[in-house]
Amino acid sequence: MESGKLILVPTPIGNLGDITLRALECLKNAELILAEDTRKTGILLKHFEIKTRQQSYHKFNEHKTVEHLVDLLKIGKQVALVSDAGTPGISDPGYLIVRHCLDNGIEVECLPGATAFVPALVLSGLPCDRFCFEGFLPQKKGRSKKMQELVDETRTMVFYESPFRLLKTLTQLGEVFGEDRQASVSREISKIHEETVRGSLKELVEYYTTHTLKGEIVLIVAGK
Repeated sequence: MESGKLILVPTPIGNLGDITLRALECLKNAELILAEDTRKTGILLKHFEIKTRQQSYHKFNEHKTVEHLVDLLKIGKQVALVSDAGTPGISDPGYLIVRHCLDNGIEVECLPGATAFVPALVLSGLPCDRFCFEGFLPQKKGRSKKMQELVDETRTMVFYESPFRLLKTLTQLGEVFGEDRQASVSREISKIHEETVRGSLKELVEYYTTHTLKGEIVLIVAGK
């Protein structure tokens, strides 16, 4: 029996019009969609009149369900994997099932599409010919150590951050890297209230001390 295929399908990070025609075709033709949050993905599917069955697949259940999903793929099922927004595997579930599929000789395909850090990096005005993606900093244990490890990094650095921790992160990075280090904060990319604020870490701290912050955030910090 021929094995199925796992297809990683990027979904819009804001504007639903950013989804590709190929992504829509894959979601329609799949026999099962693995979704980080079936309610959020359900909104997307309803908008595009896609009726493919969903199954929950997130960081809290991926270790328990991955073997069963690989078994489905082995018997020929066509499975699409999506995260709440952007490309699966980038600070979202995806790596584990991809690794298991490859170890079992199952074909994996990843469609090109939305990823939040790419427009944020380009919009920052900082060098983007070479960069390092750091994702989310540790919330507690290892946070200071990680920042210290990046002090001598010469490439532009890309971080994801929550609106509730941004001010703390900017302050701590200023203490470690120096307040004059240039940076930018992009939020709500491709949505109505999209905004990018640029300046030194000190200037960004001052700005966000008096401005309310909401939405998904990408923080870009200049290298040494």
